Amino acid sequence: MDPTKARAWLKEIEKAFTLVKVEADQKTYFAGYFLKGEANYWWESKKALEGDGVITCDRFTELFLEKYFPCYMKNQIEIKYLELKQGNMSVTKYATKFIELARFVPKQVDTDEKRAKRFQQGLKPWIRG
Repeated sequence: MDPTKARAWLKEIEKAFTLVKVEADQKTYFAGYFLKGEANYWWESKKALEGDGVITCDRFTELFLEKYFPCYMKNQIEIKYLELKQGNMSVTKYATKFIELARFVPKQVDTDEKRAKRFQQGLKPWIRG
């Protein structure tokens, strides 16, 4: 269970849906089709538990993220983001790590000001100055 891979998979599926103009009521069927291995077994059992009604794409996304990006993982990533310091990293490597973690904490970086302030806080003091 790698939350970054799970989020990346969802992003790729959403891009594919946009590209081929998949109708909203078909998205869940297509997303389910592209699940492989354990994820496919999980989805088959989850569909049975959800009942006979239509499972919307939003509901699919919610269920998928509950399974592959649960709250405790979100909390761990948020802590990593908040504790991120440049340390021995180059500024470029620090920036890359910052961007990687920031995409998982959208409320922390929802303005340029918040993003810049947090980025500066993690820099080495002599660079920050």
